[in-house]
This record gives sequence, structure tokens and C-alpha cells, in this order.
Amino acid sequence: MNDPLKLFDSWFGEAIASEPNDPEAVALATADADDGQPSLRMVLMKGHGPDGFTFYTNAGSQKGSELAANPRAALLFHWKSLRRQVRAEGPVEAVSDAEADSYFASRGRESQLGAWASDQSRALDSRATFEALLDQVKARFEGQDVPRPPYWRGFRLVPQRIEFWTDRPNRLHERRLFTRSENGGWNEGLLYP
Repeated sequence: MNDPLKLFDSWFGEAIASEPNDPEAVALATADADDGQPSLRMVLMKGHGPDGFTFYTNAGSQKGSELAANPRAALLFHWKSLRRQVRAEGPVEAVSDAEADSYFASRGRESQLGAWASDQSRALDSRATFEALLDQVKARFEGQDVPRPPYWRGFRLVPQRIEFWTDRPNRLHERRLFTRSENGGWNEGLLYP
């Protein structure tokens, strides 16, 4: 298969069938704009397709702030049960408000309320403080739909490089690298293990 996005679909389908927990979990690496200090955390991929890989977060969080200042990132999926990894690198763009609204509306109510209550990535003096804020948000939206907070949005990594790694005995792994060409197609090659 020489289309990396179709290959990803195939591998992701296998991960959904075999991975015991969160096959959509992906490590997201960003870097700040000042000195390029990298930062890494796990997020959940909430969509993928020809346009790229989509995830959602508070735009004021560390990752949101870093993406605003330096809109490039890397993703790493690791499916231990399959002994496979997929790495993707490229620019990151914001999804449309309509797409973010649609996904936010599909989340559970507690998750929606938590998005309003959390000042994500900021220092918190105690868990009780957060729980009190959550109670205030619950009271504010009681009996009504919870709208998407204006600072909560989706991002899409548009891959320029995608590497498919397969574990092999004796560390003789297989690595297939796809790089996007200037005409929008893909060039494929292999990497040494």
C-alpha cells in the first residue's frame, strides 16, 4: 500500500480490534517559539483522514499556547499489542468552529463541564478548588446544553512525514517512511532499523 493515510486506516482498525486501552491515544510533541524547548504529552486523536489527525484541547493550555506560537508538531502512536508505531510530523492548523462545536456536543456532559471549570496547565492550589469550580459550572449550566467554551478548540496535524515502524526479532525492525511531495503526493522509502 503506497498511500500512508490508507495504511494508517488499516493499522488503526487493527489497533481498535486488539489494543486493550485507548488505541486512539497518541503522544503529541510541541515546542515553544522562544528557544525550541520541546514538550510531550498524551492526547486522544478524535479524527483522522486525508486532511490529517485531529485532537482537541484548551487553547490556553501549554500545548495550545505552544501551537499558537509555533504551529508545528509531531505525533507518535504506539500499539504495544501489535508491536507497531506510527510517527507523523507536520504543520498544525485549527479546525473550523463548526467542527469543534460538533465534537464538543458529542462529549459527555461531565467532560463538557470540566472544560469550563479547568484552567488547563495552570497551577492549582488544591483539588478542592477545582471541585468547587466544577460545582459552580454545574450550577451555571443546570437544565441547559453546555456550549463549547471559546478557548476550547480542535487542531489538525497535516502530515508531511509519516513513518510506519514494525517490530522485528533481534531489533531488525522494519521502517517505512512516507514524505509529502511538492505536488501533494507521497514519496516512499525505507529507513535502517
